[in-house]
Amino acid sequence: MNLKAGKIDEFEEFSQFKQLKEFNRHMEMWLLEYRDAFSKGELVAFKRLVRFSAKIPGVCNAKIGTMLKAIHDEYNGNGISRSTFKRMILKAKELVMISVYETGRKNGSQTANLYVFNRFPKNEPPKKEEMDHPKETSNLSETKHQETKERKEEPFHLDHTFTSDRVPKPFVQLVKFFFPDAKTIEEYWKMTEIAAYKNVCEENKEKALEVGILAFKQLITKMKSTNIKNPIAYFYGILERKFDELFHEELYQMYIK
Repeated sequence: MNLKAGKIDEFEEFSQFKQLKEFNRHMEMWLLEYRDAFSKGELVAFKRLVRFSAKIPGVCNAKIGTMLKAIHDEYNGNGISRSTFKRMILKAKELVMISVYETGRKNGSQTANLYVFNRFPKNEPPKKEEMDHPKETSNLSETKHQETKERKEEPFHLDHTFTSDRVPKPFVQLVKFFFPDAKTIEEYWKMTEIAAYKNVCEENKEKALEVGILAFKQLITKMKSTNIKNPIAYFYGILERKFDELFHEELYQMYIK
């Protein structure tokens, strides 16, 4: 299918997503399912393509050279090759993550391709606000009060000593002072595991624990000064940023060696 070249706004009809948040959720699901199919360099290329697909959610018509330059600038001169970017595109096409359309000028010459991200084919990814976790109140003192109230109402409340063995003890020891029940502690660790997996860090248990502890401390500090409507969602956001920074730092070290 050949299309006429044009501005990105002219390709809005190709978008399969109503808004950027929806697009991002589907990209998370794609990576959770197929992240291992890509090398680290290809993952960098994929994430950059996703970023260039933000104006019209899931649609991009930027030139490969433009995206490579953005990566090159972000890593202070240590980017990825054109062949790496093209390998990523081929893999993404084979996995049906994206569809690629050629575009051309009126004179018949070819310009940048149009990249269209597809929806994740399985069940719709849950929204963050729909995640199964205890409802938190707006600040730290009110949250602790609510936790105490819920414990009184729940006859079979389980404290931190019932936390699953899969949760590292240092993490339990920290979180229990603010959220003493086992279910909540396990939910915070579950968010850490998800973020670590998405950012290629699940095998490094010590680093995942370190990031999880730092992120939780940052959450508590924020809760003491600011009203946070959804602490677990906020915690996950901190984790994403920290693991993303770690991923880019490791990639940078790989290039300078």
